[in-house]
Amino acid sequence: MSIHIQSKLPNVGTTIFTTMSALAAQHNAVNLGQGLPDYAMNQDLIALVSKAMNDNYNQYAPMAGWMPLRESIAEKVMFLYNTAVNPDTDITITPGGTYAIYSSLTTILQPGDEVIVFEPAYDSYVPNIEVNGAKAVLLPLTIPDFRIDWQLVKQNISPKTKAIIINTPHNPTGAVLQKNDIEELRNIVKGTNVFIISDEVYEHLIFDGIEHQSILRYPDLMERSFVCFSFGKVYHCTGWKLGYTIAPATLTKEFRKVHQFNCFSCFTPAQVALATFLKDKNSYLQLSPFLQEKRDYFIELMKDTRFNLKSSSGSYFITASYERISNKADADFAIRLTKEFGVATIPLSAFYQNSKDDKLLRFCFAKKNETLEAAVERLIRL
Repeated sequence: MSIHIQSKLPNVGTTIFTTMSALAAQHNAVNLGQGLPDYAMNQDLIALVSKAMNDNYNQYAPMAGWMPLRESIAEKVMFLYNTAVNPDTDITITPGGTYAIYSSLTTILQPGDEVIVFEPAYDSYVPNIEVNGAKAVLLPLTIPDFRIDWQLVKQNISPKTKAIIINTPHNPTGAVLQKNDIEELRNIVKGTNVFIISDEVYEHLIFDGIEHQSILRYPDLMERSFVCFSFGKVYHCTGWKLGYTIAPATLTKEFRKVHQFNCFSCFTPAQVALATFLKDKNSYLQLSPFLQEKRDYFIELMKDTRFNLKSSSGSYFITASYERISNKADADFAIRLTKEFGVATIPLSAFYQNSKDDKLLRFCFAKKNETLEAAVERLIRL
C-alpha cells in the first residue's frame, strides 16, 4: 500500500522547458528554447571565484548574504537609480531570481489572498501563488505589443488583492514598461495595502536606449515592494543560481524569516567574487549593447525565413508568428519544428494557464552567432 499525497499543485506537471530540452537532445536540435547562453561567461569573474575558493572562502556566508556583496549592490543601486538602500537591512542574497520571487510571495500571502498576474507570464508565478493557498487573478497583456491594460487592472483590484506582479524586461516577450506604466501603477496602488513583486532579472538586458523603469527609482512604490534580481541572467552564469531581493527593512525582516528556514545561505565563493566584480561598472553597462547586437543579428538572419518577428526591447527573448507557415497549435508546431527541422523553441501558450494559443513561438537569441546561424539555416527550409 502506498501513502497518498494530496498535491498542493495538482495542475502542475513537467514543464515545457524540460520537455522541449529533452526533445531537442533526442533529435540533436539547435536549442533556442530554454533561456541559457551557450557562450563563455567572463573569465575575470571565473578567476575571482577560483581565488575565493583558494583563499578559503568556502564556509557558510551570513544568512542575509556576504556583506561586501550587499555593499557593492547598494553602491550599484545608488549609481544607477540614485536610490539609497541599506545593505544591512534592505538586501538579501538568494539562490536565484525564481527563489527570490517565491520567497517574496510566501512572505506576504495568506490563504484566500489574490495576486494580479499578467499573461503571458513566467511559469513560476502562478504555482508560487497557489502553493501559498492564494489565487492568481490572470489578466492578458494586449496583443501584439504585450502592454498592460491598466483599466483592466483597476477593474480587478478588490479587498482580496494582496499583490501585483510586474516583470520588466518581460519574459517571454521582451516588452518593457514605460514611464506612463509606472504612473498608472502608482495611481492604482496609492492609498491601498497592495504589495508589488517586481521581477527585474533582465535589468541590464534592455535595448534601443530605453531606460529601465526599476521600482527602485520610485520611493512611494519601493516602500511596498520586493524587487527581485538575478546574477545568473546578468553575467551568463545561470547554473550558479544566485540573485537577490531588495525591500524596505520592515519587509526584509519578514522575508528573512522565510529565507532562513529554507536555504539559509548561498554559495559563498561566488558571493565573494561578485563583491569585487560588481565594482567594475563596465561589467554590467556593456551587457545591453552585447545582447542587442545578438538580437539584431538574429532579426537580420530571420528575414530569410517565413516567420514574422515581434518587437523585443529587452531580455534574452523574441517572439515570432508562424502564420505564413502553418495553422497548427503552437505546441504541436514547436514539436514538429524540433523533430523535423532540428530547432527547439518554446510555444507561447506555455506561459498561459489556459494554454491560450496566439500562434507564437519564443526564441532565445542569447547564443553564439554560429548557433543562431545554424538554427536559421534550418528554419529557412520551412
